[in-house]
Amino acid sequence: MMPSFFGYGSLVNRATHDYPGAQPAQLHGWRRTWVRTEFRDVVFLSVRRDPDTSIDGLIAQVPRGDWAALDLRETGYDRIPADGQLSVETGPVAVYQVPDTHQRHGGDHAILLSYLDVVVQGFLREFGQRGVEAFFATTDGWDTPVRDDRAAPLYPRAQVLSAQERALTDRLLAQVQ
Repeated sequence: MMPSFFGYGSLVNRATHDYPGAQPAQLHGWRRTWVRTEFRDVVFLSVRRDPDTSIDGLIAQVPRGDWAALDLRETGYDRIPADGQLSVETGPVAVYQVPDTHQRHGGDHAILLSYLDVVVQGFLREFGQRGVEAFFATTDGWDTPVRDDRAAPLYPRAQVLSAQERALTDRLLAQVQ
């Protein structure tokens, strides 16, 4: 079987990639968290173990088992096995996590709004509004400042959002901050 990955952030938005065989799945025993690192002044969306939480995302195949392009996209993360923790099993599955050794506490790191918009758009398309609400509920670190870069997106895979998608992001963000 072809190796696969579980995407839980921007990789849920199919407009940001063309990985084959993408399908909705849940990762059990994990939750998302915004983390600061020494690599850049914006935060990474990562995962941490939490036996009481499951998170939605997409599982997709890595073409020809060649991880190089995906590893490059996910620079700053470690690729770790997620086999046996998913609602869908397709063979070897990996998830990307920022290792503890790269995480920092403090600093004026921020969440890029253009990145969050991409994530919300992906969750809305895959899981509907309830899926977006679940994304916010199963993600920690919402006390992190948000940098509004919508007018000039800094996120390299930024997408055009509808007014309704932007309003949904803004409403749910206001509820958690």
